[in-house]
Amino acid sequence: MSAIAPSPTSASADPRPARPVYKVTAARVLRSEWAKFWSLRSSWITLGLALFFLVAFGLIAAYQFKSRMTSGRPMDRDFAGASTLSLSLFGTNFAQLALGVLGVLVAAGEYSTGMIRSTLAAVPRRLPVLWSKAAVYWLIALVLGTVGVFAVFVADSGVLSGTRVAMTLSDAGVVRGLLGAGLYLAMVGVIGVALGALLRSVAGGIAVLVATLMLIPGLTALLPSSWQSHLSPYLPSHAGEAMFALHHDSTTLSPTVGLAVFLGWTVLALGAAAVRLVRTDA
Repeated sequence: MSAIAPSPTSASADPRPARPVYKVTAARVLRSEWAKFWSLRSSWITLGLALFFLVAFGLIAAYQFKSRMTSGRPMDRDFAGASTLSLSLFGTNFAQLALGVLGVLVAAGEYSTGMIRSTLAAVPRRLPVLWSKAAVYWLIALVLGTVGVFAVFVADSGVLSGTRVAMTLSDAGVVRGLLGAGLYLAMVGVIGVALGALLRSVAGGIAVLVATLMLIPGLTALLPSSWQSHLSPYLPSHAGEAMFALHHDSTTLSPTVGLAVFLGWTVLALGAAAVRLVRTDA
């Protein structure tokens, strides 16, 4: 009695369906980062806070300025030489912190949860992950920042109508300043992403961000005056302020130069993050 040998066809047959082969493309990585960003509750909360800071502090500054004008009280130093544009952008310093912190969370948050290992396993080349995170968040922060500054300027224009600082969108430098403020906020967010990817720590990234934007500019006052005039305009925060300031003098950069300097700081931060991402393990 002879055994029946299984046919080669039946032995090699696999009842499981073949898995589709997915190719990693830039568009798919972008969609993945977009979905991850909006799936986090912290994204919605922090963006809401940033928009609130822009609008609320801009309106408060305008009402405070008008109240002092009508009552004849002396103006504070913060209101010296104020304009509708500068009052509208009063909340920019607060909004930049919210957007910068969220940028740090976008990158460093995955390291704290360990999700970065799955992300890099799906995208072995690694760098597309960093570029996609930065691009997605840059677009979101740009839209929110630009819409916010235009909205508060229109509101402040109504509040300050009839005063000596009244301005409209048709005045020289206004649209340029508002667009510059929106672009500045978006680039602060990208720097936050870069710091999060570079330091891989939420606390560390936030600490460096706050020091860069707020503490270091204040410490330059301790330097000799000759050093201040040469160094201070090129600090990230001062170069960024030049992008949306209405008036400039010999101690500040022009809007174009300020944009170039701040862009250089942003590229430097992203470059450092890219080097570490490529050279070290997650």
